[in-house]
Amino acid sequence: MNQTKQKVKEQFHLFLSKQGLKGTMQRNLILDAFLDLDRSTHIDELYLLLRSKHPTIGHATVYRALRLFTAAGVAREINLGDGLTRYEVARLGTRRDYLVCTDCGAVTEFDNSSVEQHQAEVAGSMGFNIQSLKIELRGVCNSCVAQQG
Repeated sequence: MNQTKQKVKEQFHLFLSKQGLKGTMQRNLILDAFLDLDRSTHIDELYLLLRSKHPTIGHATVYRALRLFTAAGVAREINLGDGLTRYEVARLGTRRDYLVCTDCGAVTEFDNSSVEQHQAEVAGSMGFNIQSLKIELRGVCNSCVAQQG
């Protein structure tokens, strides 16, 4: 298990202990699947992924676990205005960039390190320590353009 994943799991279990809650097998399965994705996800996607390997896991159990991950500070909610709440691993200094289609609602994550470097330089020159950043570009995806044309 990589070191980052182990730290996240330790943080979550410390949170559970402080709240007087137990680290159940299902919570651990959900946390492992969530961390293994290494990208944002929504509850239905994570549920279907888990359900394929663990047929007895319930939708409500996955939902409650994601809420606990958020409360513990190991996950962050993302709302892109399409009605889906997405979750991503909360890492200090990380950023996520999204292309959001205003026609079909498709969301694509992308990374551009030159933009990230410039933003870090600007923030640093102003004495600002970035903890997280989200860029959201809205427009029309290629599929929708092709359907319109």
